[in-house]
Amino acid sequence: METQHIHQLTNTFEGHAQQTEGGIEYWLARDLQHLLGYAKWENFLLVIGKAKTACEVSGQIVENHFPDVRKMVTLGSGAQREIDDIMLSRYACYLIAQNGDPRKLEIAFAQTYFAIQTRRAELIEQRLLEAERVSARKKLSETEKELSCLIYEQTGGNQDFALIRSKGDHALFGKSTQAMKAQWRVPDNRPLADFAPTIILKAKDFATEITIHNARAHNMGSEPEISHEHVTNNKAVRDTLLNRGIRPETLPPAEDVKKVERRLTSDEKKALKNPDTLEDA
Repeated sequence: METQHIHQLTNTFEGHAQQTEGGIEYWLARDLQHLLGYAKWENFLLVIGKAKTACEVSGQIVENHFPDVRKMVTLGSGAQREIDDIMLSRYACYLIAQNGDPRKLEIAFAQTYFAIQTRRAELIEQRLLEAERVSARKKLSETEKELSCLIYEQTGGNQDFALIRSKGDHALFGKSTQAMKAQWRVPDNRPLADFAPTIILKAKDFATEITIHNARAHNMGSEPEISHEHVTNNKAVRDTLLNRGIRPETLPPAEDVKKVERRLTSDEKKALKNPDTLEDA
């Protein structure tokens, strides 16, 4: 199918979308019938019936996606009469396309169209999660820098920062930083956090924020004091995770956050050059 034809069909489908007074998007089945190449309403109703069954099987409430309506139409004589119609959600349109006759060009297009839309949504969700992880890593770096500065201010030197952070890691994972780096196969010259999943980054950041707050509030002036505080906070965060069924040391490593960041930057540049496409990373 030519790209121009696909764009035309896409615009036609999206152009038939309507909205309720509450801003809910919908299509009318009588319109969709013709868009999908069905000449007879009765034949199209059979497809709608299959789509309703699929909707019910998927655990959705059919009436929320296929509510019956009636509307006035003008006859050739100029007179008007009321006919049955159905308001369709986007999900209902998707199910109808999936249950239509794939030999029809319009149905083949619709199936491809919704597959692309689903893939787009998956890619967008994936990239949002990746962006969240990059953001969490940056936030942890900023918080750890703040802790390092605080240690320097209150103890007279920041050489103890690495030791305090290492003790915090041991309290959070139940293993040393080196043991976790070996488990996750982290290169010796890279921080463990660059390979930590988002939940661990946020857990470490939270524990570090508490350490900073309490170290300032209680004017802690030695490494043992701040270490004890940091260990206590990481143990508390670990206990919370364990109580929710999350064992930090058993989580798999995440992709190198530097690679993720480079990919997001590259995708952003591509999107600026060609905003109508969303390519696989």
